[in-house]
Amino acid sequence: MTGFSRNFAIMLATAIVAAALFWLLRDHWGHALGALPYLLFLACPLMHLFMHHGHGGHQYHSGGDASPPSRTP
Repeated sequence: MTGFSRNFAIMLATAIVAAALFWLLRDHWGHALGALPYLLFLACPLMHLFMHHGHGGHQYHSGGDASPPSRTP
């Protein structure tokens, strides 16, 4: 596939998925709102995994002081 046809295929697939989701949510809005609290609850572990990725890990949890060692200039 060339660059243009690949981008076109991705945009077409995105448009089809968006239209299907719109149709599904329009017809089943009550069910989607009923599942929303559970989806929010299930998103908490995922947010914990992804949002703690860049803070340097948990190497400072060795007991006493939870803060990183101070740097002296």
